[in-house]
Amino acid sequence: MPRIVIKNLGNLSIDTEHPDRKVIEIIHENGTDWMHACGKKGRCTTCKMIVVKGMENLSPETDRELFYRNQNRLKLNERLCCQSRLIKDEIVIRVAEINKFPHLAYTE
Repeated sequence: MPRIVIKNLGNLSIDTEHPDRKVIEIIHENGTDWMHACGKKGRCTTCKMIVVKGMENLSPETDRELFYRNQNRLKLNERLCCQSRLIKDEIVIRVAEINKFPHLAYTE
């Protein structure tokens, strides 16, 4: 069963029975807030995630992600939650410092 672990949210673990779905959809359906200023359309980078482990379990990069990577707005270990799909197994991610909500309690 595919799983997302959000390391700096207390190792929050989210399992999904439906593979090949956008990471942000899985996170939101779990009731966890995740920033997305453009409405999940890939027009900004506010939903970026830092991938600690499991990059190979995500879909290939989209044109929007490549656009931001070429502008140096996405590092090699970062993906957009609204563009990347969890294909299989597990990913371990972190919320980027700049994208943290003030009402959530983050851990290291």
